[in-house]
Amino acid sequence: MIINIVDNMTTKRYGKSMRVISKKTLKEFYENPLYKDSKSSLEAWHKEAINANWLTPNDIKIHYTNVSVVGNNRIVFNIHGNKCRLIVKINYFAKIIFIRFIGTYKQYDEIDAREV
Repeated sequence: MIINIVDNMTTKRYGKSMRVISKKTLKEFYENPLYKDSKSSLEAWHKEAINANWLTPNDIKIHYTNVSVVGNNRIVFNIHGNKCRLIVKINYFAKIIFIRFIGTYKQYDEIDAREV
């Protein structure tokens, strides 16, 4: 009963779909000639994300079995046949996905996924 009340409050306040901030980051990445082949994969991820209703990291892992939950509300997605990594920070209550990083595996190895 309590879960239904909280879910109804969340739905009324924010709607069921997630918001992605910002698609511009994805677009800037795939418009780079070096990464133009990632466009369809990133667009597909974006479409799935904005239509998702993720309440916990487990909800994401149901659909994306190879994601990594790295702490600090950060999730790492393998994109484009595992050629790229996408790190997002998620506010589950507000249903907002903040894009924190998109890059190649080599670029990913140079950062701390929990801190970006």
